[in-house]
Amino acid sequence: MLNKIRVKNFKSWSDSGELQIAPLTAFFGSNSSGKTSLLQMLLLLKQTAESRDNNLVLKTRWDRDDYLNLGTLPELIHFQESSLKFEIEWNLLTQIPLVDFPSADAISHLSFSTEIVADKQQKRNYVQHIEYRANNGFEALMDRDNKDRYQVSVHVNGEEFPRPQGRPRKRISAPIKCYGFSSEAILYYLNGGVLNDLSYAFEQLFANVYHLGPLREYPQRSYSWAGEEPSDVGLRGENAVHALLARGKQRPYKTSSSITLERRIAKWLGEMGLVASFRTEQISDTSPDYRVLVKRSSKSTEVPITDIGFGISQVLPVLVLCYYAPQGSTIVLEQPEIHLHPAVQTILADVFIDVVQRRDIQLIIESHSEYLLRRLQRRIAEKMLDVNSTSFYFCENENGVSHIQNLDVDIFGNIRNWPKD
Repeated sequence: MLNKIRVKNFKSWSDSGELQIAPLTAFFGSNSSGKTSLLQMLLLLKQTAESRDNNLVLKTRWDRDDYLNLGTLPELIHFQESSLKFEIEWNLLTQIPLVDFPSADAISHLSFSTEIVADKQQKRNYVQHIEYRANNGFEALMDRDNKDRYQVSVHVNGEEFPRPQGRPRKRISAPIKCYGFSSEAILYYLNGGVLNDLSYAFEQLFANVYHLGPLREYPQRSYSWAGEEPSDVGLRGENAVHALLARGKQRPYKTSSSITLERRIAKWLGEMGLVASFRTEQISDTSPDYRVLVKRSSKSTEVPITDIGFGISQVLPVLVLCYYAPQGSTIVLEQPEIHLHPAVQTILADVFIDVVQRRDIQLIIESHSEYLLRRLQRRIAEKMLDVNSTSFYFCENENGVSHIQNLDVDIFGNIRNWPKD
């Protein structure tokens, strides 16, 4: 899970400063204040990590199944600057041992930074700097000089990694994408395979990042499903019902006594007052088509999801993703409250608390909902949510430059520095 992020010279951000990312993190602010850009930085790194093109420094353009289409790199760089910088910090799922330094602890915590340059004259992009630092004094750096050559440096507490005897120092080729070390860099040291482990840890982190955008698909009268299990619910929630069909009978919590995924979704929809019942049904034994059936009230006739209010179809992907994503994942949600009544928005906050606490999910949310924020404040005051497991931010844009304020929340849920207006 992520612990910190920072962006420099990215879109409207000159420098976001170091932002603490808690298990439940939310960014608030007016339109075009820069909050979405902070999420885009994570999605851009995920999109790059998943790209098959190792020579692509940063994948900014859209392909099928991608998350973002941000144009060219120069368009993303803040004002007249020539480079942008990304920084992240996270806890590893699998520790990385240091064979040549048995006295040093294994790497369990990493910070990463990269600087990417857009050379407008030569019309090319390149990596200027890559840096990994760990909790045990480990550091690995890769830098480009003014002759377009790269150098690699790996140390533990100031002591350099051992190099093969008699092997000449040779030119090291450019990094893999914006985060990986080239084969020459890996072979530069005796046990340079640790550099490969760093790249893998980076990719593993973003493989466990899931995203749902603010614009979601309309519901359908039927869904064709052949037994596939989607990796997520899709950018627009288009795979939400397929995910529900794939794992609807499974239990989303660790405890064996927990209810199934489909019943968990039905329970939340009921608490939100959106429906009295919710279920999926195969149209016939010989058909691959399924439908979602709901009752508006206990005395109502059961109808397809298309025949009731629009809100249920918009919140359904949010609920499914929160309980479908593997435990330990990071979920990025843009405007999860969209098209929802204020009373439903407050209950959505309780959904988020539940998945953070019971499923070990990290949520990073971009929202305009004061109702959602107020419910989170209340739950802090009621001691149902630990204030230390939250980070709330307020973004503003002044003359084209974004600024961010960490909302100071006390143990009673009060915001001590409530933003102006």
